[in-house]
Parts: sequence; C-alpha cells; structure tokens
Amino acid sequence: MPQRRRTATRLAKKLPWPIALVLVGIYLIATYAFPTQEDYIPQEGTALEQLETLEIKGRAPRTGYSREEFGNGWLDPDGNGCDTRNDILQRDLDQAVLGPDDCQVLSGVLDDPLTATTIEFTRGPETSMEVQIDHIVALSDAWQKGAQELSQEQRQRIANDPLNLLAVDGTANQQKSDSDAATWLPANKAFRCEYVAMQTAVKAKYELWVTQAEYDAIRDTLLQCPSEPTYTTDDELPILRR
Repeated sequence: MPQRRRTATRLAKKLPWPIALVLVGIYLIATYAFPTQEDYIPQEGTALEQLETLEIKGRAPRTGYSREEFGNGWLDPDGNGCDTRNDILQRDLDQAVLGPDDCQVLSGVLDDPLTATTIEFTRGPETSMEVQIDHIVALSDAWQKGAQELSQEQRQRIANDPLNLLAVDGTANQQKSDSDAATWLPANKAFRCEYVAMQTAVKAKYELWVTQAEYDAIRDTLLQCPSEPTYTTDDELPILRR
C-alpha cells in the first residue's frame, strides 16, 4: 500500500526556518524518547522457525494492567507530527484523503483483512470507530506474557510499533478484545497464516512468551502454510529497530 510517511528533516527543507526548527525539535524529542534498539534485527526464515524461539510459559496475573502502562494514548514516535493512529490509517487505507494538516485522515477505503470486506471510512463521531487500529498482540495479552517486566519505554514501543498495528474492521476488533490465537482468529481464513506470523514476530521482537495453548494454535495454523515467512514492515521505524 502507498506509504505517505515523512520525516521532520525532509519537511524542514520545504518550510520557513522557525517552523523547521519546531519540526526538527519534535523529531529529536521522539528520538530521545524512543532510542534505537541496537540489539534488534528482524529475523529471517519462516514463521514456524521463529515460533520455536519463543518461550512457553503460563499466563501471568492481569494485576496492575492498564492502558496507561503502555503510554497515554497514541504517540508520535517518528516525530513526523502525526500520531500513530493517523500514520497507520495512511498506511493501510486506499484513497486516503487528508485534512489541512496533511496528517489527519478524513476518509479512505479499507480492504479489511480480518473479514475480507470493504469499508468506506469517513472520520466523524458516528463513523470513526468503524475502522479501528488493532494491536495484533493485544496490550493486555502482552502484559500477562512478559511486558510487565519491561520498561515503560519498551511498552510504549509495543503500543506504537507499526509491526504490531493494523487498521481493521471495528466490530471484529472489539470481538477479538484481548484474546490470543488460542481463543480468537480472523474470520477470514485466508489471512490467518499472516496474522499469527505477525503475532509471532511481535512476541519475538519484545521477548514475550506464549502459553502452551497459544503455541499449539499458532503452530496448527502455520502447519497449513509452512513456508509463511517471518513478518516485518517497511515502516518499522529506525527509532524502533536497529
């Protein structure tokens, strides 16, 4: 899909210097808040091979979980002036129409991978929730499988990392809630291999574990597509990866 992401540095060349200074400042702040993960290199090979690198453990208690443990809402980790939600909408929607700020997505068309349906998206109080941003590994699930042992900064990465985000049908996202692969898979069976490969990649990146039931569900899915590659994204930002 078309990528419309831009950096503050690129914009700075086109803007008056006071505005450019503000944008560069935003980029530097974002870089400070999300320093490079020098130890992370996306794994190559198959998703099945990557699955075997994950630890299998029991689910930890949900005690202490709140959305705020992963940051206060959508952030702007790449410093481009757009929050993560609008970045993902721009990435995943076709025919995206942007607002005057060249950031806020006003409308677009989503070919929803979870349901294999097409959604005509229009921003508004009655319609915005028709398209939601799915945390592929739900934040509550992440909390119970290792994220509570991570730093606040690392948890903010999980919540804002394009690797863990996908624009989807709002109803399907609500049905999924905080489920893992053992209790929920997309209704669109043709997308299940890719979806569990996404979950496996996120858990590998952030060293989260899986339960035995979750491992079995992912493995059973991937055995139907053993050549499914490990998952990564072109916009897995430099400040979120090596």
